[in-house]
Amino acid sequence: MGKQTSETLPVRISRVLAERIISGELEPGARLRQDHVAAEFGASHVPVREAFQRLEAQGLAVSEPRRGVRVAAFDLREVREVAEMRAALEVLALRHAGPHLTRAILDEAEDATRAGDHSPDVRAWEESNRRFHRLIVTPCAMPRLLAAIDDLHAASARFLFSAWRSDWEARTDHDHRAILAGLRAGQIDEAAAILARHVQWIGSKPVRTAAGGTRDVFAIQG
Repeated sequence: MGKQTSETLPVRISRVLAERIISGELEPGARLRQDHVAAEFGASHVPVREAFQRLEAQGLAVSEPRRGVRVAAFDLREVREVAEMRAALEVLALRHAGPHLTRAILDEAEDATRAGDHSPDVRAWEESNRRFHRLIVTPCAMPRLLAAIDDLHAASARFLFSAWRSDWEARTDHDHRAILAGLRAGQIDEAAAILARHVQWIGSKPVRTAAGGTRDVFAIQG
């Protein structure tokens, strides 16, 4: 979620709040106060409301009658839903992107994987991981599909941060290397099958709930 120089105020507000939600700085159930956010960004309530709507569309916030807008909670069903949606949409994007993937793009994706393997914390790993996935699907040139994938990545990142932020350990991503090997060999179907399996991998790390405890809600690996 790198900052774009052309982003509008509602987009900037939603991006900053999304980063706080994903990192766990804003916990599930926390209230997003329109007046406080407006004061922080020196904005009127109009762009703040638009930013809140963007967060709701991403599944990061919910609007409740008489309770205002709050950070959305999540459970095992949501984790699995996001995993299945990501697998379907990323495979679709990869099949369209495959014929347009150049050696330079694949080399850059390999660099992202190496960076992820040596990440000092989950935030750095997630950035490298997202970069890898974005690189191999962007050549599909389907902006609506890519926007949907971006939203799902935000949800995935939130699960990952909740599961791993307290006991992160670096790991080698063999799936990324297998995907790259398939793409370099022109075996797009094989690469797509590995990608689908990779995204749907479910680990057994408990995550924090809105109540502040832990439950057996699992984090997506990729």
